[in-house]
Amino acid sequence: MIQVTYISHSGFLVETDSAYLLFDYYQGVIPDMKEEKPRYVFASHSHDDHFNKKIFELEKMNKDVTYILSSDIEIKTSENRISIPENVKKQIGLLQVETFRSTDEGVAFLVTIDQKVIFHAGDLHWWHWIGEPEEDNEAMKQMYLTEMKKLERRHIDLAFLVLDPRQEAAFDWGFDYFLKHTDTDIAFPMHFWKDYSVIDAYKYSEKAKEVREKVMDICREGQSFTFS
Repeated sequence: MIQVTYISHSGFLVETDSAYLLFDYYQGVIPDMKEEKPRYVFASHSHDDHFNKKIFELEKMNKDVTYILSSDIEIKTSENRISIPENVKKQIGLLQVETFRSTDEGVAFLVTIDQKVIFHAGDLHWWHWIGEPEEDNEAMKQMYLTEMKKLERRHIDLAFLVLDPRQEAAFDWGFDYFLKHTDTDIAFPMHFWKDYSVIDAYKYSEKAKEVREKVMDICREGQSFTFS
C-alpha cells in the first residue's frame, strides 16, 4: 500500500508499508503520522518554496526522523541530518537514494523503498521562459535532456513533476517529456502555484492522450490518494 497526500506546492507526504517520506515541505498541514514508522524528510534545495526550517520541529514529536537535504542547504550535519550532493547513490536507513542535478538549484531524488521507486524532481525541469534569450533557453533544454538520459526508460512507480503555469505555452514541456521517456506508472503535478487548471490543460491536451491516465487530478491541499 502507498498513500500520497498533497500538502502544498511541491510538498507531498508518501506513506509506504515501512516508512513515511516527506518531500519539499514549506507550508501547509502535515498529516498525522503513525508513531511506529520512521520518517524521512527531503528538501531538494534551499529556495524558500521548497525548504522550511520548521521541518526540524518534527523531531519533537518523534525521534525517528532522518533529514536528507541537498548540499546547497547550509546545515550542521549529524547522524540524522544528511547533506547530499548531485549524482550520488547512497543507502540511508530503509532507503536507496539516488540524486540528479537540478536545472535550477539543488537535486532531484530517486528513492527506492519496499520495492517501489519514487521520483521527486525538486526543480529539475525543462525551464523555458518566453521572451528570454534563445541561447539561454537552449542551454536549459540541454541541461534537462542530459539529466533525462540518466532516467531514460527506467521504471518509476510514482513521480512528482513540475507543471508551472508561469511558463505560458511551455508549461508542460518537461512534464510531457518525462512521461514519454520514462516508464512511469503514476505522475503527480506540482509547483503549479495553486493554479489547478493547468493539470486539466495538460491532461486533456492532444499531446497527452497516450499518458493522460497516469496523471493524477489534484484539486485541493490535503487531498490523499491510495494505491495498492
